[in-house]
Amino acid sequence: MAPFDTPSIDRLFAAILRLETREDCAKFFEDICTIKEVQDMAQRLDAAVLLDQGVNYQTISEQVGISTATISRVSKCLNYGSGGYREALAKMKEADA
Repeated sequence: MAPFDTPSIDRLFAAILRLETREDCAKFFEDICTIKEVQDMAQRLDAAVLLDQGVNYQTISEQVGISTATISRVSKCLNYGSGGYREALAKMKEADA
């Protein structure tokens, strides 16, 4: 977690946590990221959702439009990472329930 333990990153995370609406998030991310960066993050989350559902790499690659190498990285993080994907997926499931 050390690379994420800086004042600048703390400020970024704090700013994100203070955004209250989807519109607020969209405006912030439009300003801070390129559309490609946001699309890449969204595709990785899509892959995590599908991996969590047991979908295979080839199907995910075709549906999401990302490489199996990227899916493999997402899978590694999902299964052996810091738990960020798992936490987000759990919160998304709670919100949908």
